[in-house]
Amino acid sequence: MKFKLPNTYVLLAALLVLIAASTWIVPGGRFETELVNGKQVIKAGSFHLVEARPQGLVALLTAPIKGFVEAGLIIGFVLIVGGAFSVLQRTEAIDALIKSVARAHGRSALVRALVIPVFVTLFSLGGATFGMAEEAIPFVLIFIPLALALRLDTLTGVAIPFVGSQVGFATAFLNPFNVGVAQGIAGVPLFSGLGYRALCWAIATGLTIAFLLWWAARIRRQPELSPTFALDQERRKTLDLASFEQFAGMTGRHRAVLWLFAATLGVMIVGVVKFGWYIEEIAALFLVMAIAVGVLARLSADDFMAAFLQGARDLVGTALVIALAKATVILMRDGQIIDSLLNALAPLVASSTPVLAAQKMFAIQSVINFFIHSGTGQAALTMPLMAPLADLVGITRQTAVLAFQFGELTTPVIPTSGITVGVLALSGVPFGTWFRWMLPLQAVYLVMALALLAVPALMHWQ
Repeated sequence: MKFKLPNTYVLLAALLVLIAASTWIVPGGRFETELVNGKQVIKAGSFHLVEARPQGLVALLTAPIKGFVEAGLIIGFVLIVGGAFSVLQRTEAIDALIKSVARAHGRSALVRALVIPVFVTLFSLGGATFGMAEEAIPFVLIFIPLALALRLDTLTGVAIPFVGSQVGFATAFLNPFNVGVAQGIAGVPLFSGLGYRALCWAIATGLTIAFLLWWAARIRRQPELSPTFALDQERRKTLDLASFEQFAGMTGRHRAVLWLFAATLGVMIVGVVKFGWYIEEIAALFLVMAIAVGVLARLSADDFMAAFLQGARDLVGTALVIALAKATVILMRDGQIIDSLLNALAPLVASSTPVLAAQKMFAIQSVINFFIHSGTGQAALTMPLMAPLADLVGITRQTAVLAFQFGELTTPVIPTSGITVGVLALSGVPFGTWFRWMLPLQAVYLVMALALLAVPALMHWQ
């Protein structure tokens, strides 16, 4: 009988029980804090024991609803932004952009050469800006036949949308669902550090493109080297390229919607950098974008609301994860064991150099990512501990947020990830085959993450 890891909600519920029990065992403790640059930070060496406050059954059962209340701003933000992007997707503008480029592949040698770089960049941008993750799954059905038509293999067709979006998500610079939430909890300005994060995204995306181009060249020379060669041969017998060959092209409305989306991202950057916008303003901006997109695409009021509510509905599970994650923090806070846990964690992360401390934090986040896959939920769960822990071990909270992001680089090879399992089930690629194929690229991501964390750790990145 195979071991099956419980889903995220069961894990968080079990964690709540464990934390409540821990408040009866772990001694209460507290660090002294001081105001530095307008922010409360922990004084190193100031830990002292205080009276414990064990949390009983009533506290355990009321913690989730308290989590909804205390995380209400973040939950509302996630639901509104999710609804806005659902309206954007209802216009089919993004799908039209991808299909129009796919259709052109047979007409131009330049387009054929640029298929991998262009599409990986597009999907990576989706992950980096609006948190594209599960949304990439259906595109696998488009890119497998496209890859086979280009004399590539199924693995390449899966990797373009899936790995592209995941690497963008893990190195995001404007993603409100992981960067925005993590920075808000860590107490650093929203979307600050944009320049270095954009550099990290460009490097990670470039490495992904280079790997896929190398693999594409190899498979074109010797197709039988592909682990999915037999599957590819069967699929080529019934290859149907109609999904993109019969595409009529982008309409004026599609172009207008895409330009509006790009303008919205530009306004968000200006608002955050110049005017200090926070979650409320950004949520309002995306709400305005959703309405404008609906008008441009001539969606009826019913269609608009159906799309918006569907997008929000799709993220109700994420909202519950955020509330449960916040509930864990509430139990630890009320039981006065947060500082005790920080004091115990500090020696595990602390190192002779801040570089090693940042890299150890990345390792911890990678392990947590095996169990908790929601970027927003993971931020809500870990950043209340990791942000003050960063103060203790001598790295900035900005660096701690980056370490949290990089922990999600392992998602494409995690068998507990619903996205990974869903993509592989849709493509017919066995997990073991996919895992072995991805190992070289995962090794590249590991080296890249360790190197890119060293720079901000040394420079005390704010």
